[in-house]
Amino acid sequence: MRNYLIVGMLALASLGVNGQEKNTDIKEGDTLEIIKPSNNAFKYINFPKKNIIIKRGGIASNKLVNGKQVIVTKVTTENDGSTKISIKKADGSRFYKAIPSVTVDYENALNAGEIKVLK
Repeated sequence: MRNYLIVGMLALASLGVNGQEKNTDIKEGDTLEIIKPSNNAFKYINFPKKNIIIKRGGIASNKLVNGKQVIVTKVTTENDGSTKISIKKADGSRFYKAIPSVTVDYENALNAGEIKVLK
């Protein structure tokens, strides 16, 4: 009976190990969409502060980025295993009419619903 219990626990543990693998199928050239955040502030998309946007001559309104399609320009994996991506707008314009590209913490932004992958 004890052997069955040990085998059962090992089987459950091996299923848990497979569930923790990260599946990052993002590559350069993929298209994403920026989604309006629930609290009106992006947490994992690294947009500059509003005063920096205004100093660069931009307009600090989230209406300019909500629902916009972006293209992945660079994918890097950090030492802690997280994936950082660099994005630019698909139409070639700038974010907030001032920022050409920004970085995104990919897994966290995807889980938080700030971005979604377009097929």
